[in-house]
Amino acid sequence: MSKESVLVCGSGIAGLAMALGLAKAGFQASLLGPRATYKAPTPDVYHPRVYAISSSSQRLLESLGVWGMLDTSRVTPVETMEIYGDASGVVHLHAWQAAQTALAWIVESSELERVLQQAVQVFGITWHAEKFQRLESSTVFTDTGRALKPDLLVGADGAQSAVRKAAGICHKSRAYGDQGVVVHLTAELPHQNAALQWFTGDTVLALLPMPGTSDGHQVSVVWSMPDDMAKALLALPETERNQQLQIRLMAATSGRLGRLQVRSPMFGFPLFLESSDMMAPGVALVSDAAHRVHPLAGQGLNLGLGDVHDLLKVLVSKEAYRRAGDTRVLSRYRRARAEPILAMSMATDGLHRLFANQTAAAAWGRNTGMQMVDRIPLLKRMLIGGAGR
Repeated sequence: MSKESVLVCGSGIAGLAMALGLAKAGFQASLLGPRATYKAPTPDVYHPRVYAISSSSQRLLESLGVWGMLDTSRVTPVETMEIYGDASGVVHLHAWQAAQTALAWIVESSELERVLQQAVQVFGITWHAEKFQRLESSTVFTDTGRALKPDLLVGADGAQSAVRKAAGICHKSRAYGDQGVVVHLTAELPHQNAALQWFTGDTVLALLPMPGTSDGHQVSVVWSMPDDMAKALLALPETERNQQLQIRLMAATSGRLGRLQVRSPMFGFPLFLESSDMMAPGVALVSDAAHRVHPLAGQGLNLGLGDVHDLLKVLVSKEAYRRAGDTRVLSRYRRARAEPILAMSMATDGLHRLFANQTAAAAWGRNTGMQMVDRIPLLKRMLIGGAGR
């Protein structure tokens, strides 16, 4: 019996990981999507987008054989987290509280894609550097007229997924009316491998530890703020924009890392809460094509890699007489992902709503709750365990 064929549409991190996992599991995997070129990393130059890789995602990448391919000098372990409320609330989390070496690892998007591309090439996975155009009776047509008929089509083609639309998969989307502003900074004081987060009511600010540069200590900012605030900031001339950001950062962080200086271009992206039915006959969705959550917990990519892990598990364990695109098989995948996706969506959306409520009672309740959590080791271990999934 010939190998079952699975076509992965999308060549980002989730798509590359999906294709690699399928090939390692014995499926005839192929990729459809543009092929980006990533050169060897340049000292002191870092990709604007970084991810906090959880323990479970790290284990997946290790099982795929790519974690060890990363340049360790560009990977930063997060050993502690400090989470500040909008008053007196604060929670301190340490990896040792859960007998772990790290809570997460900060890795550049470009580095993850670079090593995944190398692994895909080593495995000889077929890569069609074309665009998905349409889906007709389980046949995929590309923009060059190529016709492909896989046993299973995996949509890993991002938030505006053409696969999702072509398959008619139900999708819900709600805009937060916020943007995430990202930029790298040079910090006056060392970050000591700590991830820092502040809830300020209408904004959520995170400083993520990164490798040092010739300029000094480096952190990455992810600051979610209302659209009008983000647009006004990004519209300023570069020098004035950087000065304004540095002043606001000093006020928001109370000088936790001393003076913070902008050292990279600044970008903004809109924030959404999205969900989908995850599958249709012969089609499965993973990562942003299936769902998006608020970035305040930094779990978007981890949720997507969780999709990859669970879809691989379902496909590998299915009955031999069922094909990969069988609705019963894909329904198992949808059920497996329902709880973790719902839990993360509710947690991130709930936190966003909680801190957006500016009544005195709400402020007192959330900050008092944070103080209580900070005093109870068991709750801290539960939080660390949940973040590492």
